[in-house]
Amino acid sequence: MGNSYAGQLKSARFEEALHNSIEASLRSSSGDPQPIFTQLYLEPEPYPDIKPKADLHGGEPPGNELMNGHSSNDPEELEEDDDSDSSSPPLPYLQAPAPDGCCTLDGFCQAGKDLRLVSIATEPIEVPAGFELVGAKSPSVPEHILVCAVDRRFLPDENGKNALLGFSGNCVGCGEKGFRYFTEFSNHINLKLSTQPKKQKHLKYYLVKNSQGALCKGPLICWKVSVVPLCSSSDCKSRQISSSASTSKPSSSSSHSSKENGGASGHSSSTFSFSDSPPTRTTQMSSVFFGSQDLGRDCSFLKPLSSTSGNKTLPIVPTALRVNGPMNCLVDGRPPLLSPSQVSLGPQGPAYRTPDLGDSPASSAMNSGPPKKRHRSWHPNSLVPVPPTAVPVPAIRPIVCSPGAVLGMSSPQPPVAGVIQPQPVTAGETVIVPDNLLNSSGVRPVILIGHGTLPYFYGNVGDIVVSPLLVSCYKSSQLTEKTLETLGLNSSQLLCVETMILLTLQYLARLGLVQIPLREELEQIVLKAMLCCPRGPAISPSQLPWLARLEASVSGGSVQVVVTHNSLGEGISESLRSLSDGPHHQKCLPTYVVIICASKMSGNEFCVLVLGKYQARALAEGMLTTNEFLKEISYELITGKVSILASHFKTTSLGDNLDKQLVRYQRRWKGQVIQPFQGDVTDHIHSQEAAGMSPPSERAELLSKLFQIYPTQLSVARSLLSQVCSIADSGTQNLDLGRFCKVDFLVLVPPSHILVHQTAQRIRQSGVLVDLGIEDVCSAHQKSDKYVVRLDGEVHAKMEAFMRKVKQNPYTLFVLIHDNSHVDLTSALSGSVCHGELQGLADRVVNCQEVLDAMNLLVLQVSCFPYTLQTHQSRISIHNEVHWPSGESLQGEQPPNELLYFGLRDYSSSLQWGVASPILRCDDAFEKMVHTLLERHPHLHSMVIRSYLLIQQYTEAMMALTSSPSLRDHITPETLAMVEDLINAPGREGSQGRGHMLLVRVPSLQLAMLARERLEDVRDKLGLQLCFAVLLGSPATELNLQKNFTNRLKAWRGCENEDWVPHTYEDLEGLPCIVILTGKDPLGETFPRSLKYSDLRLIDSSYLTRTALEQEVGLACTHVTMGVVHEPKKAMAPRESDGEKATTGLNDGDELERPQSNGSAATRTSGSLAENGVSSSDIADSFQRPSTSTCPPEGAITSDMGTAAQGFKQECDSVESQLSSNPSKASKAPPSLYSSSSSSSPSSSSTQRPSQSTQCVREPKPTRVSPRTVIMSRAAYSLLAGESGSQLSSFSLLPHADVAWSSPLRPLVTHNLQGEERSMYYREWTIARQHHADYEAPSVPHPRRMLLSGPPQVGKTGAYLQFLRILFRMLIRLLEVDVYDEEEEEEEETSEVTTLVKTQLPDIEEVRKLPFDPYPRDPKFRKASPVYTDKRSKCLKDFKQEGESHTPDKRVTKSIRLSRFAAHNAFHHCEQCHHYCEAGPATQLSECTFHAFTFCSSMLGEEVQLQFVIPKAKEQHFVFSQQGSHLESMRLPLVSTKDPDRLKSPIFTPTTGRQEHGLLNIYHAMEGATHLHILVVKQFEMPLYRKYWPNHILLVLPAVFNNTGVGAARFMIKELSYHNLELERNRLEEQGVKRQDVWPFIVMMDDSCVLWNSHQPADSSETSDGTNVSLKMVLQHMENTPKISLYAMCGTRRWSSSLARKSPSHPFSRCHLHDLVMLNVDLTQNVHYDLNRYSCEEVDFNLRVNSSGLLLCRFNYFSLMKKHIPVGGNKDFLVKPKLVDMGNPTSISPPQYVCAPDSEQTLLDAPAQFLLERFLQSCSHRLFPKAVRNRSNPVLSIDSYLNISPEISVCYINSRPHSTNLNHQGLLFSGLLLYLCDSFVVSGLLKKFRFLKGATLCVICQDRSSLRQTIVRLELEDEWQFRLRDEFQTANCSDDRPLYFLTGRHV
Repeated sequence: MGNSYAGQLKSARFEEALHNSIEASLRSSSGDPQPIFTQLYLEPEPYPDIKPKADLHGGEPPGNELMNGHSSNDPEELEEDDDSDSSSPPLPYLQAPAPDGCCTLDGFCQAGKDLRLVSIATEPIEVPAGFELVGAKSPSVPEHILVCAVDRRFLPDENGKNALLGFSGNCVGCGEKGFRYFTEFSNHINLKLSTQPKKQKHLKYYLVKNSQGALCKGPLICWKVSVVPLCSSSDCKSRQISSSASTSKPSSSSSHSSKENGGASGHSSSTFSFSDSPPTRTTQMSSVFFGSQDLGRDCSFLKPLSSTSGNKTLPIVPTALRVNGPMNCLVDGRPPLLSPSQVSLGPQGPAYRTPDLGDSPASSAMNSGPPKKRHRSWHPNSLVPVPPTAVPVPAIRPIVCSPGAVLGMSSPQPPVAGVIQPQPVTAGETVIVPDNLLNSSGVRPVILIGHGTLPYFYGNVGDIVVSPLLVSCYKSSQLTEKTLETLGLNSSQLLCVETMILLTLQYLARLGLVQIPLREELEQIVLKAMLCCPRGPAISPSQLPWLARLEASVSGGSVQVVVTHNSLGEGISESLRSLSDGPHHQKCLPTYVVIICASKMSGNEFCVLVLGKYQARALAEGMLTTNEFLKEISYELITGKVSILASHFKTTSLGDNLDKQLVRYQRRWKGQVIQPFQGDVTDHIHSQEAAGMSPPSERAELLSKLFQIYPTQLSVARSLLSQVCSIADSGTQNLDLGRFCKVDFLVLVPPSHILVHQTAQRIRQSGVLVDLGIEDVCSAHQKSDKYVVRLDGEVHAKMEAFMRKVKQNPYTLFVLIHDNSHVDLTSALSGSVCHGELQGLADRVVNCQEVLDAMNLLVLQVSCFPYTLQTHQSRISIHNEVHWPSGESLQGEQPPNELLYFGLRDYSSSLQWGVASPILRCDDAFEKMVHTLLERHPHLHSMVIRSYLLIQQYTEAMMALTSSPSLRDHITPETLAMVEDLINAPGREGSQGRGHMLLVRVPSLQLAMLARERLEDVRDKLGLQLCFAVLLGSPATELNLQKNFTNRLKAWRGCENEDWVPHTYEDLEGLPCIVILTGKDPLGETFPRSLKYSDLRLIDSSYLTRTALEQEVGLACTHVTMGVVHEPKKAMAPRESDGEKATTGLNDGDELERPQSNGSAATRTSGSLAENGVSSSDIADSFQRPSTSTCPPEGAITSDMGTAAQGFKQECDSVESQLSSNPSKASKAPPSLYSSSSSSSPSSSSTQRPSQSTQCVREPKPTRVSPRTVIMSRAAYSLLAGESGSQLSSFSLLPHADVAWSSPLRPLVTHNLQGEERSMYYREWTIARQHHADYEAPSVPHPRRMLLSGPPQVGKTGAYLQFLRILFRMLIRLLEVDVYDEEEEEEEETSEVTTLVKTQLPDIEEVRKLPFDPYPRDPKFRKASPVYTDKRSKCLKDFKQEGESHTPDKRVTKSIRLSRFAAHNAFHHCEQCHHYCEAGPATQLSECTFHAFTFCSSMLGEEVQLQFVIPKAKEQHFVFSQQGSHLESMRLPLVSTKDPDRLKSPIFTPTTGRQEHGLLNIYHAMEGATHLHILVVKQFEMPLYRKYWPNHILLVLPAVFNNTGVGAARFMIKELSYHNLELERNRLEEQGVKRQDVWPFIVMMDDSCVLWNSHQPADSSETSDGTNVSLKMVLQHMENTPKISLYAMCGTRRWSSSLARKSPSHPFSRCHLHDLVMLNVDLTQNVHYDLNRYSCEEVDFNLRVNSSGLLLCRFNYFSLMKKHIPVGGNKDFLVKPKLVDMGNPTSISPPQYVCAPDSEQTLLDAPAQFLLERFLQSCSHRLFPKAVRNRSNPVLSIDSYLNISPEISVCYINSRPHSTNLNHQGLLFSGLLLYLCDSFVVSGLLKKFRFLKGATLCVICQDRSSLRQTIVRLELEDEWQFRLRDEFQTANCSDDRPLYFLTGRHV
């Protein structure tokens, strides 16, 4: 290190000058460089001017200067950086923007062509003469090499000389030629540089062809060797050691195979053949590390500092790798050295695994090059081969960095400043790994980091692996106080190192032969130890060794203890040496060697050396991510490492040549094949004949299979809906449901073609597009694909279009459904192309700012394994999670023959059934064979070995069953049984050629293709090609099925469409086939019910996270017949939470069909749709089902796209609308065709269809549906069996590879941790790793994001499609109102009325000629007494109807969509009217002024004081006194005023109890026109109305009116209005206006009037449906009536749906007016509303107005809709006793409302008038027995109309002189009713009327004295007979002023 570097430049200025000279020449126009220096004077220097580099932290900016050096973020910038001194800034460079329309994607040229080596390695590339293919590096895609063609003259020779300055190159992507400038070329290939482009910096390698002819990376291009540090390949290697084993990015080194973005996508940083990065480099000999700044993260990266010291004590070896144990950071004064657990590769930030450099292709590049020299400027003459003494390629395995795998510090450590001196390395602290360790011993030892300092390793480091697997278990000292408290511990209970060592020994000793240590298991042991024996006995250092040996002695030799006294390195060296010494030791190798260093200096330290072949391999492979091991496999296949294994399998187990045997067999049958069905394996027929055979069609049964929603799905959909409502109700303004009138959606699915088809098919069959009104029936079928988007390269364009739609439609609520959202949660920053798959797309789409900000977009993430979404940093609020209900909660609802869900926990539990052939099995024979092969081939990945063995097993099983029975003994029974079932099932009787599906899971695409090819080949040669299909199920491709099998499926389906091909696995129902399912993860595809076997023997110890393991077993989950599940369930532990057993009671659509529906017409109109809104088909609300039916109780049926048959043709579907989640439940094959024992018979469990079915074709017999059989590897089996076995269960594992445990110890997970509790557990105890999309999520969860989690294949797709439907239904309901829809009673047509001209405005003369109809025909008066008229009416019928209905029947309503002219309640908010009803932020309630208004009422005979509350903005409507304080009057316009934007009449609305629900916002109804609207409220309600309607004028009634009815309010409105009219006349008269010119009308309108319609007669004879018009238009139309001042009242009719069918018979009529009345207060000055009345006050008033000779006119071509408002209004008082007897509350009936005066009866707390009205309504038949149902002899009622029950007719007579009354000549009355009669009623008047014999009389007065006076004054005793006992009073106490009445009989 201290040698002088003879070739070192004197000063960096020379370099700079040289650099600038080259720059200048490149830029100059002339071609020749101008020589600036002819010679460089170099002189040797005693000390090298090395620039030590240190990058403090991956995330630190690269400009961070340290110690006279500079840090670089790219290992390969090394050469370039050495060119310029750190003081000279880089030349600023602004890249020209790409031309419009150009591709700017990294890795592609501007023409959009792919330049990445990975993509075009095998494509033919045309290279012109004189050009070379070279690899360029782009900083934006560091993991890729970009291929370029460059003129050889501009490249250096092997000595780094003779390169012409300048550049000439071609683009190999688009073929563009002749780039003359590298700047121009770098723009074309999208290098996106921030500095000036230089060819030296970016053109890195020559590209060469390998033995397969594929292009791969060759040697480095040797630019400017004189300043390239250490270019030798052994250096590269040594650097690799340091980089891979110990540092994430030693200042500028990175493993050749780590993707250089390892920091960002650490998990994808990987090792194998496709990685494009060059061998990494380091500049120094010894690397000393210091602590990373961020120790709390997964993997801290420590970067090396180069040392400038020339310390001679360093051993002269290639880079020594110094690794320090976790407990030894800066604590003891030594520099913190890093344990391998901290290791990771990659430049940007902490990653969590380092890749394996194993036997990677780069070794070829590394094995060439000059030998190692120890000075800088060594000029190699050529690349020479490495001498045999050189160190082999390092292959430290990648390290899994568990969250605790950090230095022994819990808080971030500050970066160390200054130079760190290297420590001398003593002999004991270095370990030289023996050569050929793996070859000689057959094992690659794994060192499990324990506690203490690990040594440096060098030599053959590729043959050892350092694993941090258990390190976190020993870190309990880092637990925070809070965590300890949660665990029930305190700091005194922490364990000492000695106890830890003994616990570890104990744990290892009891592990089985085929078990591997699991972190979670040891953590639980440590936790239990802390809880039960705090501290434990103190163990002295001298006791430890023999206690340790004692513990190990029980293991039977599998655990050995080595005790050393100097360092751990001693023990490791010793063990490795004995391992490599030779085969004689191999027989008795221990599985684990525990090395304990009992040093007095540093206390006890220990580590574990794993030597068991199975365990060491499993641990090493388990450290690779899925991406990494798939790369490793593809690398092994590509490089031919498997050839020795492949040749082993070329012979059969009997030793014959396999291919020859097959060919021999094929020839023997000469083109004949085994009969495909209805035959035996021995029956051969000619292939043509066999191909022509077609199975019988069972179309009739198929028709019954249609999409259906099950009760559980419905309840989940409702939970989602209520979640949406709670987001809207949260008061945070995150979601305003009132704004939306439509629902639209997009489903994002993982990149699988089959999944897209499956989801689109579900959408199509569910009819949801039609129900949401997005598509019509025809287009829905074609366009369903547009609503499903794959997360692949094309997703961005589709998402952009979707987001455009979101922005353009603010009134549509969009739902973005991210299905299977646990797949690929890589963050967009670290996302890359990994193993052919794009990563980070989901994050880019779902978490982009546009999606987060859109207020009309909900994101619903759906997952069966939501654990990775439930971390500490989750973006989803725990309150927004909806979990599938668990099995127990549903058990009660299940009918006995229903199907129920059979999930993961049921598989575990099934092991306790005790049946002969369990459904969850481990193939032990297969495992034994695997073990033998694993020992023979230690270099190969175990999955490769398993795959080859599996292929051989299936091959030989086929042969054993057809040609070579002698092979049977060599096949595992499991394999044989599956293949036998596959071949023979179609031939069984009654099967009609249907068979089973066998699913084989092969994660590696290359292995899957190999398996498919091999099995197809063997199948064809054995003549089985028509018996079963072999399919490759790859997410990247469509299903590809041979024609003859497609024809067979078509025949079964009765499908006539020629072009039909299967698109989903469910389409393969009944087809005998082997599906080889490949891909990194299963993506949620649903399998048909004919899937019988799921072969997971390849899923082994690489799958050690909960998600990875459970999603594989999830492939087999499905719904099964109830009886199949065995009983020992009761003793078993309860089921898993996920709701894994959600009994959706599904049965593949056999039971319910969808009736034909009229699309969505019903949605818009009918109010009585099924409450769940399942669809728009007309189903009753009740969901009652026939008792025999097995359909789910709420199986409401969805609307179809036409007939069910047509729907079926489109594609028959599985039942559980499941997009990604139900492989299996759904079956498309006809039910019950298999023998009932068959475990997957597609079948129906229904025996009778529900009554709603419209197309029952035939009842299939119920068939057993059994769970699928799952065959597993030993490792996976023991984890799933963990519940019952000794090992821990899968649910205790780390939930997902993208998350980490947040603490080394945590409470135990139990399997009954249900939905929300489980979510809380994971949110507390897991954190997202750095490459996880949630790693930098905002601290507050997103308000509009929800999570639906449910077990695999349970029916989640159906649930979320149903959710969309009911969400839409709810939004429509928010925009709809229920209005009364009751037809008016028709009057008899009379001949007198001739046809009137249908004019728009009434002619007063014509109206006067019309007769007045006194009969109250409005439906709201159905319960009121009819008024007698001399016209005969259909009275008898009416009486009968009334008599029948004793119960209060519900009034008929209809749901109507609100129009833009509707009146609204307080919940309506919109941009236009917010100023109308809402107080602005500035306005306070105090901005209203209170004004008293006093006037004298002639009727009351006293002064009345009313109070006005007038908002400031409304004061212009009033006149105030000069001082401005006293309210004088309310302004009125003139009759002559013509202002189209103003309404002349003030509108009064009496309202009570409806401050929220009353329709008091009439802004839209008035079209925003100026109007005066006054709410008339009771005094006690005034504060409430002020709060909700701060901008409205309130008229507050005096306190005495608090208990009165609506009559009092109307009375006061009319009195006030008349008084105000007089005041305004006086005021305006002074201004010269005539008194009669002041506008005399007011409008009195109810608070439930919602919409107005115009029924203008059409020109043609047909009638038009009413059109919505505004209230303004209706009122202005009335106000413009000619001679309006001559009308007393105008009004409209009530709307009913029948009005649309027939236009009004007359445009105008004279009859009763109510609800909305325009009242002339001048003409009606002397006619008053009865202020005591609670009901029928309008009829009473109308009769009085008419009999006073005044004109009422109803405009029949306007109708009014009244909303049904169930709350408030003038509802009944609750009649209760005045003194409540708490012990005996009794209900009080109307007969008790009256009593004898002074009686002891219970007195009631209710107004006297109310009691009287209710009594007369219910009990008048006792008062007037002769009048009951006697229309010819009505009761005579003078001056008033009271409702005396609908069975009694009333004849109204006005006692005033000159009034117009009915001609009563010859009429006999059955009774006389005198109600509070005044002085106009005299005895002479009464004598004019004649009564029936026995007629009765009722006289009602205010008190007893006036009652007696009235009887005397009217001389009633002359004709009527009274008895003392006939006097009554209302049941009030005297304080409440009861009313008295007397009854008598006519004599």
